[in-house]
Amino acid sequence: MQEPQALRRWQLSSFGNEHLEQVERPLPTPGPGQILVRVGAVSLNYRDLLMVRDGMGMKFDMPFTPASDMAGTVVAAGTDVRRFAIGDRVVNTFWGGWIDGQWTADAALAGGPGPGMLASHVVLDAAWAVAGPATLDFAEASTLPCAGLTAWFALAETGALRPGQTVLIHGTGGVALFGLQIARLHGARAIVISGSEDKRAQTLALGASHVLMRDSDWPAEVRRLTQGRGADHVLELSSGPNLDRSLQAVSQGGRVSIIGMLGGETLSASFYAMVLGRVTVQGIGVGHRRALEDLVRAVDVNALKPVIAARYAFDALPDALDHLARGAFGKIVVTL
Repeated sequence: MQEPQALRRWQLSSFGNEHLEQVERPLPTPGPGQILVRVGAVSLNYRDLLMVRDGMGMKFDMPFTPASDMAGTVVAAGTDVRRFAIGDRVVNTFWGGWIDGQWTADAALAGGPGPGMLASHVVLDAAWAVAGPATLDFAEASTLPCAGLTAWFALAETGALRPGQTVLIHGTGGVALFGLQIARLHGARAIVISGSEDKRAQTLALGASHVLMRDSDWPAEVRRLTQGRGADHVLELSSGPNLDRSLQAVSQGGRVSIIGMLGGETLSASFYAMVLGRVTVQGIGVGHRRALEDLVRAVDVNALKPVIAARYAFDALPDALDHLARGAFGKIVVTL
């Protein structure tokens, strides 16, 4: 396939959806150690809404291209690139430069303030990408760098999830549903808290053992369903005052992973529930490249299929962002 002489991309000249514009720019040439990727799909995250709205308080140069997660095909490579060849399918890493082990301060954050992915072509450091899954199309693969890896890092990488354990999951967005699928992949039970009765059947069909309504006394019900033990893992996607209720539902020595902030940026929790329960509360900021490679292998071996709520054409990005803002069962993806 002959590459065009120009790329298309979405960019912001200033914050706000009304300032999103699609432009053309000359197709770049990858430098030493870099690859040029023809983007096949970009998945959207709640974070992208915040970045478009106000940059989440970060400072970076305009114009700015949003979105952090893509899947595509390598179409050119600079000198000294050994990891990939032209024609290879790849997904990018959310943290450019965080390869393994402890996070490093010089890691670049994709989609702000680092480079965004909402473009027909992107240039990446070859170390900032991994081989894409063989069993997924571009839209499905694009959901792995942030949503998939966040759930994987919380449960498999840092949580040492084991068969027979119970995972309590808040919501039915991208990270939540990956958490449900990864729990089932490991032989664990998944209990989902939802604010929507309409999503109960879909969630149960995906493998949840129970779906409890958010306005119910779900901490007590989780205790009852686990014979008083409580959940071994909690994916806390609401935070705010919801954390205190999650602590009421977690087991002695259990683990709560703080991921989302739909309930507010300030956490509220009981000292006694946390200390007497010997609970580990960990913040999850996605994960490193090696864990993403582990996730890709697990996806291929187990034929895991990410849940996609809707696919939008590149030109329909504003509609895709509106859908994301309304909430969705699974991921919203922009395809090229």
